Amino acid sequence: MPGKTFSLIEKGWTNSNRRHLALRAEISFGKSLVGILFVGLAAASCTTTPKPATAPVKAKSKQVQPAKVTFNYTTKDRDCLKRAMYFESEHSDEAGYMAVGSVVMNRLTSGAYADSICGVVAQKRQFAPGVMTRELKSQAEPELATAADAILSGERHPAVKDAMFFHTAGLKFPYNNMHYVTVAGGNAFYEKRDEDGTLETPPPLPSYEVAMNYVPGESMLPSQFEVLIPSAVPVPIPAPDPVATASTQPIPVIEPVTAIEPEPGMPIAIPTPRPAYDNVMLRGSIPANGG
Repeated sequence: MPGKTFSLIEKGWTNSNRRHLALRAEISFGKSLVGILFVGLAAASCTTTPKPATAPVKAKSKQVQPAKVTFNYTTKDRDCLKRAMYFESEHSDEAGYMAVGSVVMNRLTSGAYADSICGVVAQKRQFAPGVMTRELKSQAEPELATAADAILSGERHPAVKDAMFFHTAGLKFPYNNMHYVTVAGGNAFYEKRDEDGTLETPPPLPSYEVAMNYVPGESMLPSQFEVLIPSAVPVPIPAPDPVATASTQPIPVIEPVTAIEPEPGMPIAIPTPRPAYDNVMLRGSIPANGG
């Protein structure tokens, strides 16, 4: 505006004052910038402080137990097992008994032999002659019973593995598929395997997949039929029929039949006896020889 114009110099703003003012502005700006940087670092330090690592929580998983295959056995089957162990191991010791017993169970659970212990032991030309008929010595009964119960409870000779065959130890045979696994009770036990080591027979079930179920008595019916047979239920007796029975019904009286006498002079028909089959005259359309 006219009359109002004035310069900085007139107000005392010299060049030195201007430089001093600029310097003070720079210092204030620097202080502000340092403050901003300090606040930012403090905030970053608060948000980026690492938390202590926690161990991951593992989910507990339930172990699924494999389903077991159940085989029934009777007192007779237990006796058959003892007989095989006794006569095949030459009445030796517990190791020999357990080895033979393991072979019997391997055959039973493989599905390639009979479906009962007695069926396996009694198979022709498989076990010792007379294994089902010879006499067991009473002195061996305690040890035999212990070994048989152990086999039926799931124990096996650990070295027998999948063997289903054995012969007297010391014998030699010219076959390449006899894979020997152990010797026990005077017998050499072997598996049948090909050149690649693959079993040539159906593999038996491992003992932990087998459940032996004792069935009282001698019956070996399948379980689904055993359920249908009541054991302690009395057989119902039907009530007497209200209709008169033979003991109360009166017996009808049969009137005697009077014979009819023929009148004099009436012809009487006399029946002709039936000829024998060999003397029957066949019709001409049917030949006598049946051809």
